[in-house]
Amino acid sequence: MKVEPIQPFLEPVRKSLVVAKPPAEAFATFTAAIDTWWPLHAFSICEARARSCAIEPCAGGEVYEVRDDGARFPWGHVLTWEPPKRLVFAWHPGIDPSQAQEVEVRFSADGSGTRVDLEHRGWAALGDRAAEHRAPYEGGWEVVLGQRFAQACAA
Repeated sequence: MKVEPIQPFLEPVRKSLVVAKPPAEAFATFTAAIDTWWPLHAFSICEARARSCAIEPCAGGEVYEVRDDGARFPWGHVLTWEPPKRLVFAWHPGIDPSQAQEVEVRFSADGSGTRVDLEHRGWAALGDRAAEHRAPYEGGWEVVLGQRFAQACAA
């Protein structure tokens, strides 16, 4: 009997910020308007040929990008759809869906704005490559959430 090595636990990547929109508007900006703020030039499968991205608004909905010829490329799929409080999606852009991690985004009222908490977890699904794949997401989510999403909510 072959015993698979146990993968070390990797902490989730966690990012938080407060935006000056109520939760329903922040949730809609994150989901329905993702193609207006997601930095496709830096974070996409198709790179220069990527034209848009979207989240289908329901559990089971696809998270994907669209190339300049109209072809769709999956990034993952929605696991939990609870507007305006919570969104959880499987995340596997450019890799086999069996290696998907989970991204959970929570939206909660914070004064006149919204606290947005993102947790990217489930790195063990990537096996021996987990630490290698996790490392760029520390800075990547800072750009995506802390800069681009924050700017979209400030507009």
